[in-house]
Amino acid sequence: MSEGSRAPLWPWLHEPLQAALQQLSGHHAVLLHGPQGVGQFEFALALARSWLCEAKPVGSAFHVACGQCPSCRLIEAGSHPDLQVILPEALQASLGWQSSGADDGGDKATEKAEGKSKKLSQEIKVDAIRAVVQFSQHTASRGRAKVVLIHPAERMNLIASNTLLKTLEEPPGQVRFVLSGATLDQLLPTIRSRCQAWRLPMPDALPAAQWLQAQTEGMSLDDAQVLLAAAGGQPLTARDRQQLGLDARYWPQLPQALMQGAATALNQWPLPLVVETLQKLCHDLACAAQGAAPRYFPAGSLPTAPDLSLLTTWSQELGKVARHAEHPWNQNLKIETLLLQARAIMRPRPARAVLR
Repeated sequence: MSEGSRAPLWPWLHEPLQAALQQLSGHHAVLLHGPQGVGQFEFALALARSWLCEAKPVGSAFHVACGQCPSCRLIEAGSHPDLQVILPEALQASLGWQSSGADDGGDKATEKAEGKSKKLSQEIKVDAIRAVVQFSQHTASRGRAKVVLIHPAERMNLIASNTLLKTLEEPPGQVRFVLSGATLDQLLPTIRSRCQAWRLPMPDALPAAQWLQAQTEGMSLDDAQVLLAAAGGQPLTARDRQQLGLDARYWPQLPQALMQGAATALNQWPLPLVVETLQKLCHDLACAAQGAAPRYFPAGSLPTAPDLSLLTTWSQELGKVARHAEHPWNQNLKIETLLLQARAIMRPRPARAVLR
């Protein structure tokens, strides 16, 4: 864990945390799943912190961490001997935590000496899980519990997942696991069967929009609600998208601008955000084509929906691009191609003549 770092518990997570502590007390392994943009990692960490809190005697019911006891202070300082947090290298900086799994400092030092720049891994590799197995075999240093937090659990590769299975099924001593992930179907069935699943609920729209409004000076509640809808109701995602340049006033204009070939603002966005935006537009047009309410864009901002078969093909093509959107290809050229494709699909088509 990073020195002096502590992931905040967002206000909409307080009640779910209390419920989770009451309902999951008898399970040694919890599989926390739900949308990432509501604070899934922060919730998993709060759960681990509560399991380790020393404010009440050993054997008493689990409670929300006090934040003041020696255990809570050790977690705050990033030095609790009974907590192991496993993250992919690529997520450690953004989450403010350094994974406490296998140490690769020697490799980094060698690469630095050779003038090489290491590409950060998106996976949780087997060495980190082997460190988890070793960690779980030792007695708790502070006599309360040992906790392993793995996030996102679906990033474990196949070898890592299989390495975890035995320890997850029969954890020694006082070890508890919290596996945090966005989707259950990306995990091995054998991993899922060894855990108690807990779904993190979406926050209520109005409090989430009010929180989002408070994050940016001068933002109106209406703008916050537009951004929240654009993020599928996920407040942390909405905050991050706004920081990347998503303008609440521009968002409702985007469908028409795309259809007219005037969506030049998208050329300044990161490619993954462009692809995500087009996927959301495609989703909402498909909803409109079937008479359903859109999810991400205001209904009045959408043009007449194209044929559903065109939207299905477009969705499949966007899905292919999304799988490689982080790759360092020519971003400007790719964005231009995507915008031309969107315009071609959305443009009005003449009605077919009726034969008599």
